[in-house]
Amino acid sequence: MLEKMPTVLVVDDKEEIVMILEEILRNDYQIVTASNGKEALDKLQSTEHLPMIILLDVMMPCMDGRQLFEILRTHNIYKRIPVVFITAENDTENELLAAGAVDFINKTPLKPEIVKLRVNNQIKLKKYSDSLEEMVEEKTAEATKTLENALQGLANVIEHRDLESGEHVKRTQLFVRALVDYLIESDSVYAEELKRLQPDIIMKSMALHDVGKIAIPDRILLKPGKLDPDEYEIMKTHTTRGKEIIGELGDVNTSLYLRHCENICCGHHERWDGKGYPNQLKGEEIPLAARLASLADVYDALVCARVYKAAFSYEKAIEIINEGRGTQFDPVITDAVIKIQDRFREISQKYQ
Repeated sequence: MLEKMPTVLVVDDKEEIVMILEEILRNDYQIVTASNGKEALDKLQSTEHLPMIILLDVMMPCMDGRQLFEILRTHNIYKRIPVVFITAENDTENELLAAGAVDFINKTPLKPEIVKLRVNNQIKLKKYSDSLEEMVEEKTAEATKTLENALQGLANVIEHRDLESGEHVKRTQLFVRALVDYLIESDSVYAEELKRLQPDIIMKSMALHDVGKIAIPDRILLKPGKLDPDEYEIMKTHTTRGKEIIGELGDVNTSLYLRHCENICCGHHERWDGKGYPNQLKGEEIPLAARLASLADVYDALVCARVYKAAFSYEKAIEIINEGRGTQFDPVITDAVIKIQDRFREISQKYQ
């Protein structure tokens, strides 16, 4: 199959200039034309296949070349299209290049060999740049998948070692996802922040909330009864040990995934009133992902039987959580749990 010819968008209000450029380029490129910036923008917004390059006149009615160029530079997709200005002798070429144009072509006169060379060179550069970006995206995806597999492996270790962690991990992940979805859909005060934090990654990170239990001795982790004060202090260190383990896997400052894992590991036992552990963080000092994890973790602990207690009813669990509103738990997230308690019950029953 023959490769489709690259598309060139020519934007100029002078019909003779457009005709000359079409004549010069038509054997090698598919030409799309517009007589001003507004028409060009309309065509960009309505096309399925963006041009590889834009040849843009400076002086035009309705919307001139500079105005269109400023719009293109603020758009995530359009700003990647190289723009070559078609200039007259009185245009300031240095100014256009400084503004971000990749090149310019002087229209007095238009020289076919110069037009072809400059268009061809910029399209070659664009293709090379696109291939590099694709390569980087592929490598990033591979690295992310490797990291996810490593973290899931750690979660599996905990699942096999801690008799309470198997379906607990799955349930708490789904509780967190249900909370995030509700807080976004209901346009809560956390909606925009949660979108930035990427819900899928928050949910995946929840799998590692108890990874620090790897460092807790069996005599404490598997004790069939209530821990004494000294044992409880050792158990509490699973939060800081979890943070240390995540920190050894990569740079939490460059990976949102690892940052969520670290925040959840270290922060899911903090309290809204500052009386939690390990750092006695208070209110919004506690990372949002950790505040979500806290409620998911506690709800599951309440409705499930443990070696040291019987399961509470779903109604009693919600009552206890509501009592912790504004003291143990973030009030906004607590209200969300109450609103979607039926969904929590469904998840709990499905993954018992």
